Amino acid sequence: MCSHRPTCPPAASRARCAAGVVASHPEQGWSLLCNGVVVFDDYGELLPDGRAVPPQRVGTVRSRGATVLSGSVTS
Repeated sequence: MCSHRPTCPPAASRARCAAGVVASHPEQGWSLLCNGVVVFDDYGELLPDGRAVPPQRVGTVRSRGATVLSGSVTS
C-alpha cells in the first residue's frame, strides 16, 4: 500500500505509527496510515488483519509531516 521511498514501516512493525497519514478524520477521532493501520485519538490501533491494539502511551514518534503521539496524529 505504501508508495513512499524509503517505504514506511509495515503494520507488523513496532514503529507502524510512523507511517504516513493517508486520511485524517479528527472529528471522528481516527486516521488511516499508508500501511493500513487505523490509529485512534485514545491511542488505540486497528491493524489491517482486524486485530485491535489497546491504547498505550509509550512515547513520541516523528512521522512524515505529522507527529504521532503513541497513536494520536497531530499536524
